Amino acid sequence: MKLFIKILLSPLRLIFFLISLPFKLLKLLFSPISNWINNSKFGKFFSDVPDDRPVMEAASEVFKSPSIFFDQIEDFRKHLLRSLLFLVVSILFSFTFTDQIIAFIAQPVGGLASLQAIEVTESLGVFMKVALLLGVAFALPYITFEIWLFIAPGLMPRSRKVSLITIPFALLFFVSGLAFAYYFLLPSTLPFLLDFMGVSTKLRPQSYFDFVTGIMFWIGVSFEFPLVIFGISSMGWINPSMLLKQWRMAVVVVSVIAAVITPTVDPVNMSLVMAPMIGLYFISILFSWVANMAIKTDSPVN
Repeated sequence: MKLFIKILLSPLRLIFFLISLPFKLLKLLFSPISNWINNSKFGKFFSDVPDDRPVMEAASEVFKSPSIFFDQIEDFRKHLLRSLLFLVVSILFSFTFTDQIIAFIAQPVGGLASLQAIEVTESLGVFMKVALLLGVAFALPYITFEIWLFIAPGLMPRSRKVSLITIPFALLFFVSGLAFAYYFLLPSTLPFLLDFMGVSTKLRPQSYFDFVTGIMFWIGVSFEFPLVIFGISSMGWINPSMLLKQWRMAVVVVSVIAAVITPTVDPVNMSLVMAPMIGLYFISILFSWVANMAIKTDSPVN
């Protein structure tokens, strides 16, 4: 019997060896680079463990040595200055393609030709507002990174790494919300609103772009819900089992939020908003599980 098991396992071991061989070779090849990174200043930044002291003790030390507080203020000033400079550059850069973005946003109603301005500065105001929103959107990931650089020294090593990974995820989720609003929600919502009671609507650029950008922004923000749950879970306030037990209450809350966000009162458009938000709630349970695993693994070193 033992001989039979050995014969049966031999092909499986060979297959596992062949599958794992490329990864072993890559590990052997990049181990010198990995060791260099771990021993460098960059690697130490991610591996250093901050002092685990009570809040009152830390506050007492600040009162004894005010220079510590002023050093933190100076560090924050540098991060804030870099963020503002990048924001200005991003807004100036957005002026180069604001016309194309405005034309793209106007496509659901037939393009810019379907809009009619009634004020002299209305078109200019729309252009400046869209350019400003684009600039902020492009600069937001970098500003978030600067905020992370400021608070990262106070985090534990694993929390430091996990929180850095969430920055591109935040951008991905927000863009996914924008895409959902533009490609799924607006095409079904606008015809309902523009033809309600058989009354044709003459669209102004200001009101149309205020409406569309508002809807896209709030849908994009709602898509950040899994990351919010991840952050709360990282603080130890909630856990996956709590979220799983409260899924019925979550559906009710999502229904209320969807009713507020949805610009129409019909159940079809409300369902279009509810479906992805309910899916995001269950995705947030997975994010909460990852955060709780990070807390358990990321214990201070004595």
